[in-house]
Parts: sequence; structure tokens; C-alpha cells
Amino acid sequence: MSKNHLLKSHQEKLNNRYLLLIEQAYNLRQTDHALSDDSEFKAMKVLHKINKIKFLSREQSQPIS
Repeated sequence: MSKNHLLKSHQEKLNNRYLLLIEQAYNLRQTDHALSDDSEFKAMKVLHKINKIKFLSREQSQPIS
């Protein structure tokens, strides 16, 4: 598999994980603030990884001049 395909696959997994964590944080907001904050923090870390992958995939798709 190409690197671009691997990055895209990993990005999709991280997107699913991010959405799950955000939904969990929203559902816990009314009952357990500490767990909600923990889920939001984990989601932010996953989002940071997603942004890194977007940067790497953008960098590979641009031709070298």
C-alpha cells in the first residue's frame, strides 16, 4: 500500500475515535464533569493527531519543485 493510502486509513480511524470521544463527553456533561473533561481532553489529543496526518498527506501530494 502507498503511504498516502495508509495515512488516509489511519485518519479515518482517528476521525471515528474523535467523534466517539466528543459524543461521550457530551453525554457525560450532565452526570460526571470529570469524565466529560477527560473525554474532551482525549478528543483534543486525537484531533491534534488528525491535523498532523492532514499536514503530512498534504505535503506528500504536492510535487517537489
